[in-house]
Amino acid sequence: MIRLPKIRYDRIIWLLFLLIVGLGLFIAVQLKKEGEIEDTVITVTPLEGGDKLISEEDIRSAMLRTFDSDLTRYRLDEIDVTRVETLLEDDPFVKNAEVYVDQHNILRIKVEQREPVLRILDNNGNNYYLDENGVKMPPSKNFAARALVATGNISPYQTDFITRRKSSTLKDLFKLAQTLKSDEFLNGFIQQIHVTNGGEFIMAPLVGDQQIILGSVRRLDDKFRRLKIFYREGMPGAGWRKYRSINLKFNGQIVCK
Repeated sequence: MIRLPKIRYDRIIWLLFLLIVGLGLFIAVQLKKEGEIEDTVITVTPLEGGDKLISEEDIRSAMLRTFDSDLTRYRLDEIDVTRVETLLEDDPFVKNAEVYVDQHNILRIKVEQREPVLRILDNNGNNYYLDENGVKMPPSKNFAARALVATGNISPYQTDFITRRKSSTLKDLFKLAQTLKSDEFLNGFIQQIHVTNGGEFIMAPLVGDQQIILGSVRRLDDKFRRLKIFYREGMPGAGWRKYRSINLKFNGQIVCK
């Protein structure tokens, strides 16, 4: 007599349950994909001072030019998030873009702006900004970004000017701007740098009418150490208007006129 295997109804029920759940999830995902974007919400993180180089309206206009829409009423399976992010990050003012669809079918776009640290106004009529990574940015139509201004005989911009072994006035200028920005006292105190035809650097402070003659960017730590000692100990007694120039070019000295 052949004995049939005992049927495990509990296992059959469990398998049917898993099949139903899996089918339900599959249907839910398909319905989700076929759903429409209900709205598009764009957020631009302001710069430290609260300013925006690029506005939410600028981003919406860029999307309209590319997609003929801000993507509202697009089906979810028609949205290429990577393409939208790439489009936004191609803008010179955008450092990073994050695009996603939330659980309410709202397309959310979050944009981080580039931070301008230096504005170049050179002898050849060029007018542009550099961000903290040396990326070139045009002037914004929304506002004039508050940044250190550099004028004079500045070498032309090249995308790899920071990493090139060959020195240039632009490379030295960017190094100087970074050093100033990282110094608690000098950041904001120096408002302009001029590059002479001989490639030397002259700085203009926010307070006083004097020129600070830096010369080259060699030994910056020592030069700025001497400058801060002079402003802390020498300038208060003499007054801000007494000196026409402060020369830091000579080792261990400060020569004033």
